[in-house]
Amino acid sequence: MIRFQQVSLTRGIKPLLEDVDVTLNPGDKIGLIGANGAGKSSLFAMLRGELHPDLGEVDFPTKWRMAYVAQETPALDRPALEYAIDGDAHLRRLETELAALEQAPESAGNGHRIAELHAALADADAYTVRSRAEQLLTGLGFSNDQMQQPVASFSGGWRMRLNLAQALMCPSDLLLLDEPTNHLDLDAIIWLEDWLKRYEGTLIIISHDRDFLDGVVNVIVHIDNLKLKRYSGNYSAFERQRAAQMALTQAAADKQARQRAHLQSFIDRFKAKATKARQAQSRMKMLAKMEEIAPLRAAAEFSFEFREPLNAPNPLLVMEDVAAGYRIEQGDATVDKTIISRINFSLQNGQRIGLLGVNGAGKSTMVKTIAGEIAPLAGDTRLGKGLSIGYFAQHQVEMLRHDESPLWHLAKIAPTTREQELRNFLGGFNFGGEMVTSKIAPFSGGEKARLALALIVWQRPNLLLLDEPTNHLDLETREALTMALAQFEGTLVLVSHDRHLLRATTDQFMIVADGKLQPFDGDLDDYKDWLFKTKLGKAEVQLPSSNGKAAEDAPATTASESREERQERRRQEAEERQRLSALKKPIESRIKRLDEQMAKSNARKSEIDAKLADPAIYEDANKEALKQLILDQAYVAKELEQLETEWLEQQEALEQLTA
Repeated sequence: MIRFQQVSLTRGIKPLLEDVDVTLNPGDKIGLIGANGAGKSSLFAMLRGELHPDLGEVDFPTKWRMAYVAQETPALDRPALEYAIDGDAHLRRLETELAALEQAPESAGNGHRIAELHAALADADAYTVRSRAEQLLTGLGFSNDQMQQPVASFSGGWRMRLNLAQALMCPSDLLLLDEPTNHLDLDAIIWLEDWLKRYEGTLIIISHDRDFLDGVVNVIVHIDNLKLKRYSGNYSAFERQRAAQMALTQAAADKQARQRAHLQSFIDRFKAKATKARQAQSRMKMLAKMEEIAPLRAAAEFSFEFREPLNAPNPLLVMEDVAAGYRIEQGDATVDKTIISRINFSLQNGQRIGLLGVNGAGKSTMVKTIAGEIAPLAGDTRLGKGLSIGYFAQHQVEMLRHDESPLWHLAKIAPTTREQELRNFLGGFNFGGEMVTSKIAPFSGGEKARLALALIVWQRPNLLLLDEPTNHLDLETREALTMALAQFEGTLVLVSHDRHLLRATTDQFMIVADGKLQPFDGDLDDYKDWLFKTKLGKAEVQLPSSNGKAAEDAPATTASESREERQERRRQEAEERQRLSALKKPIESRIKRLDEQMAKSNARKSEIDAKLADPAIYEDANKEALKQLILDQAYVAKELEQLETEWLEQQEALEQLTA
């Protein structure tokens, strides 16, 4: 197991962890979450031995083999396939030693050691390593031709995939993955999710993809307020538990605040009266000893909204027999490379389309053609009068001027708008204070993406074309984007590997496959089945077990579930939801009534407290009224305590049903 014992860590002058205690069990699949800068990557560095805690210990078995994704990829001439196999360093060492011994003179007497090495290579599953590496690279989106290309020929994103392949090739007891989905398309993410489900070791993932976390992990570790808190279940279960915990803690804090106010009220009234001095002193000591319960509050939520489009042409765009692709200069000639042919497509006002397709199928080419970034190779495209396109792609972020500020970027597209209005708008995207006039060069990838989104929102488009908008966005900003898109009143075409975003913001899918664009009749579960059956079936990699051999009895993938079986599963899930709903309804109804009763009791208590705070009530003429008020106060306090106790019990019962 992994144990953090009284761990404290500071980087520079910033404390990240303080007196942390948490235990992670062997075989756990753990999602590590927390705000940007909370210390997730530093925690990984401690596990790798690259950082040491200022205080305390981080302990796990010394015999565990660890695998993680390297952040740098050298520009090697080595083929991608061989580079991936290099991830199994133990196997490579055995191969190197065997090659050296076999080249030595026969008189060296190495026969016994050579026999041992052959046996060790068999145990390491060396004789299937190439096919396993090919299957793994296929799952991560590499073609057979790409596998033979040198590492140096790949872009940064593809090199990160190769580093991921190395980590997955390494037989390990502990696997650390830091944002593994950032450079992957949806098809590769679905494949990776399936692979990780079958991984036998202990897995820790840093990710901002909630659907990916839901599909893989069974434990969440949340870094919050310099502490690590362990939650059982996936990310959705964490959200439910966190919300319930916040509600309970807030209720306790509210209750204590009322107690403190009551004690303070008594002290204020009687500390100057000789006859009540002792009681007042007693209550002052009680108040001083009372350890204040701080309300458990989430970080301030970030939200924004797309402004209503100025007009809504219908249709926005019509494409007839369009060929999408690229014109390539070859010497003196120009050659057309068609990616998608015979596109017959129209965009109606209000449509919300998710664009699906495996890596390299042409999704981005389709979006660029709609946006006018590349001209059609053939066919006819007609644009609606008043069409205003908001186009977001990764190169939009890269085109931002790093030597300029957020305010400069917005002023460039709105030169006649008052500066204060621009500042107010950017403040709504968390660019405030000095940040609004600072150069964006040191900004994080997420902050730059947020600025690119802000520039699109300002222009009030009626057609949004978004190509992987969540890259580098944290969970909070992804949720803000999801909410904003769900409320967007225009038309949306979305390419994304974030399944939560696709489900929440689109209502129909189209697929780019085999050089064609066509409707996809199904949901994301159907798409997952299609991927495994048609594209990824050959990439179902057997996982290395703890002894290095491929596991023979790995669970079947979701491809083995037929459409009829999935429909039956969904029917059963629907019945279970109905059953839970029937059980939850009376509890939720009771909680609602308790909320109403507590609100009335609190209002009554405030009224009594206000009367008791009036000095006139303590005059001799008002003795009877004072007596009645004190009795009423005691009664209301007792009533509130009973209501709060029952409310907490009902909340706990509800949480058990939804866990």
